[in-house]
Amino acid sequence: MTTDTLSDKMIFERRESQVRSYCRSFDAVFAKAQGSTLHDESGATYTDFLSGCSSLNYGHNDPDMKAALVDYITSDGIAHALDMYTGPKAAFLETFERLVLTPRGMDHKIMMTGPTGTNAVEAAIKLARKVTGRTNVISFTNGFHGMTLGALSLTGNAGKRGGAGVPLNGVTHLPFEGSLGDDVDTLALIETMLDNGSSGIDAPAAFILELVQGEGGLNAASRTWVEGIARLAKKHGAKLIVDDIQAGIGRAGSFFSFDDMDVEPDMITLAKSLSGFGLPFALTLIKPELDVWKPAEHNGTFRGNTHAFVTARVALEKFWSDDAFKDEIAEKSAVLTERLQRIADTIPGARLKGRGMMQGVDVGSGDLASAICAEAFLRGLVIETSGAHDEVVKVLAPLTTPMDQFKAGLDILTEAAQTCVQTKIAAE
Repeated sequence: MTTDTLSDKMIFERRESQVRSYCRSFDAVFAKAQGSTLHDESGATYTDFLSGCSSLNYGHNDPDMKAALVDYITSDGIAHALDMYTGPKAAFLETFERLVLTPRGMDHKIMMTGPTGTNAVEAAIKLARKVTGRTNVISFTNGFHGMTLGALSLTGNAGKRGGAGVPLNGVTHLPFEGSLGDDVDTLALIETMLDNGSSGIDAPAAFILELVQGEGGLNAASRTWVEGIARLAKKHGAKLIVDDIQAGIGRAGSFFSFDDMDVEPDMITLAKSLSGFGLPFALTLIKPELDVWKPAEHNGTFRGNTHAFVTARVALEKFWSDDAFKDEIAEKSAVLTERLQRIADTIPGARLKGRGMMQGVDVGSGDLASAICAEAFLRGLVIETSGAHDEVVKVLAPLTTPMDQFKAGLDILTEAAQTCVQTKIAAE
């Protein structure tokens, strides 16, 4: 490491808040990135299996998105416009309508929220409460929906909730599929509780759920369970909100995580890879009859990112004009399942979790999962953990990762797991 790099790192310790986290696992000063490869200031390269927590599903610096953005900036295109009309916004809306909404028979309105996922969630629960006149929102164990107070109230993780500093009210947390063990039918349990006027659960304004719980440990809900929750929401006059911030835009296999299910969400939250380029951009899709906002009743200085409109349109045109990208995701998902199962088979009690390109291995211990990720980083792979106790080694490789690089990254992960398991056995 050069003296300059050492000096660079000292400023982080001296001035950056203790709240920083990812840098503690990946102790390098990164300098550039292309596709699925990161470069640090010392010249070392790493394969990226983190993708900005699924904010870079199309990889780093896609050349077509980059060219469109550079052209727009150098032509003095509008950089910030509040929610005024602009050409890039119109182009994005038309493309999203043509390639995403119309083929699915969806007539949802597109609400530009603040630039992050938590802003989209805040807008959704606020609107559900406004439309229904109810306060209670049902969320699920191990769910993660954001860090602002409304979204945090929906989040299950005690460590995250502990930072709120105030009571987190207005939410009932119910068991996600499988959270009480394989022999407990949580759907039947939830239905019984909601049908019981003495259960203590207030009439819900909405149900909000992730079909694959990213931060919660890659718990993937079955089609039967999701369709059952949708049925219960309708039965009890509640709105169904699907949080597709991490599981959407190809990560779980298709553009929406519910594409192959018989559900019609009242609202859908999107962010992370929506811009295609890592630019902050979030929105909430709303069924037209629910779009009862008064002008500026919910707003924000950065609602809609004009630069993100430019790159998001290119991403939609490039990757979602036909089924080729979806087929590519399916091929890599099959490879991922097979390779992760091999790893799980070498670790007593380990099991595969997730679906699509959102899979991982529950190794049963946060210490072991963290050790595997740390060893992988030493070998040139950036990967993180998830789950209530960080017990899941979680693969979030860019969906565009070339197959050879993808398999090489999985080789590194396999070797790291073998090393850590052997070390653990030797220590025992």
